[in-house]
Amino acid sequence: MDLKSGEQQQDIVVPPPRPPFSSNPPRLLVIGAGSRGRAYARAVNSSTNGVLVAVAEPDDYKRAQFGKTMIWGATTPPPEGAEFKDWRDFITYESSRRARVEAGEENVPLGVDAVFVCVLDEMHREVVVALGKLGGLHIMCEKPLATTLNDCIDMYAALRSNMVAGDRQGVFSIGHVLRYSPHNILLRKLLLEDRVIGDILSVVHTEPVGWWHFTHSYVRGNWRREDTSAPSLLTKSCHDIDVLLWLLCSPPDCAAKDCPPPHLPSTVTSIGSLQYFKRNRKPQGAGGATNCLFCPIEKSCKYSAKRIYVGPELVGLGTGNKGWPISILVPDIESYGSEKEAEAAVLAELARDYGGNTPDPEVARQNWFGRCVYESDNDVCDEQVVTMSWDEDAEYSQGRGAKTATFHMVAQTQRVCERYTNVYGVDGEIYADSKVIKVQDFNTGQTTVHQPRIESLGHGGGDAGLTRQFVLAVDKVKNHGWSTDRAQKELVGTTIDEIIRSHAMVFCAEVARREKKVIDWPTWWSSEVESKLATLS
Repeated sequence: MDLKSGEQQQDIVVPPPRPPFSSNPPRLLVIGAGSRGRAYARAVNSSTNGVLVAVAEPDDYKRAQFGKTMIWGATTPPPEGAEFKDWRDFITYESSRRARVEAGEENVPLGVDAVFVCVLDEMHREVVVALGKLGGLHIMCEKPLATTLNDCIDMYAALRSNMVAGDRQGVFSIGHVLRYSPHNILLRKLLLEDRVIGDILSVVHTEPVGWWHFTHSYVRGNWRREDTSAPSLLTKSCHDIDVLLWLLCSPPDCAAKDCPPPHLPSTVTSIGSLQYFKRNRKPQGAGGATNCLFCPIEKSCKYSAKRIYVGPELVGLGTGNKGWPISILVPDIESYGSEKEAEAAVLAELARDYGGNTPDPEVARQNWFGRCVYESDNDVCDEQVVTMSWDEDAEYSQGRGAKTATFHMVAQTQRVCERYTNVYGVDGEIYADSKVIKVQDFNTGQTTVHQPRIESLGHGGGDAGLTRQFVLAVDKVKNHGWSTDRAQKELVGTTIDEIIRSHAMVFCAEVARREKKVIDWPTWWSSEVESKLATLS
């Protein structure tokens, strides 16, 4: 990176090395071999001291490919207990396996120590609750925790009662990967430990989703409808809200014995809507076309599905890409022998469409990636702003003054999920993006540029960081005598209570947006969450 006059370069922050393996390393199961399941699996194999031993996935091709590339290899058949078509099959098998061990049967395969839950968002509650009832397993669940607040509370109860060896509550982690990137770890240290800009007064954080990426996931894809998924603030940005609370609520060292309580917000409000991807924005030249392949202006439309998924400009087959998002359309795209065959398979998927007589449940249950973005059944916000405010906490003075945080999720951007943040303090300001952290000191006039090394492309190293910390926590509990409470706080770095709080903040913001009001956070938390949690005690 080129430095401007007056700027100083700080040492590049290097991510930690892969932890050493114990003699009996953590054995791991991945439930859901989609893009997130594969991302965590790659991180397990590259950045942790755990071993992937099993996969549960209903799609035969995905399951086989995952197993061959991540677990048992291309030339050997899967061993007993290594593959399951359904997560329920694993529950049944594991219950039986434990009974065989209890009965003294010899040569029973080893079980798993921990599970990565990477199924569709709306399935999280069912899977995690079932795993909690089975007991004995540490759990990492992809974000969001669940798609409703009540489901989050049900999962909280199941996780609190999930006991592992020694009658201790199992380690739990959530896919809030932004906490684990070297970039955000350094940003938090600079703000809370080094206090390079003194007390924080305000934060403005932006998630630019990307103009074509938003259409893939939130207009044509899995997360386009609230009734089958959830609001886009939850499905896309719950970990952005979480990272803001991590920076502004949580004490610098949450594992310290004298750790003060979190500094909680006082008010929450939000505005947002589906501004653009709807029928009244459709270009006149498109006429009555509902599918890109049969549209008279397809070649001139930037949202053309053919351009996005087949062409040479963005992420289509023409760029040589057969990974995400192409593999979402055609999961077995790698199995096609020629580029012509692969293109034909993608075009066949894009040609699928529905008419006015198609029952809505049929429309809702699948994705329509060739559908016109102005004629889709999407209803989630494509732009939203959330504002949180904090009152001064007189009991704990340093770092707990009045402050505000503003989060902006926007679809129409050139950047694709390359978040950026401005933090304003009494002694300086910080600009941070996915590559640099620039600190401007008001007292000295000096500008210092920090450049954390990106460990991997997955959320700036957050995928690898989260996976490493979770597996390391499991290893410490399994092999090194750590309590799960210690591993949870020191290695995972968050608690189930914090996870519930950040999700509740998203649901609170949605209430504020729909009802067009400013919500008193302590009152809302008490009535909507705390009272329900109390009934679970």
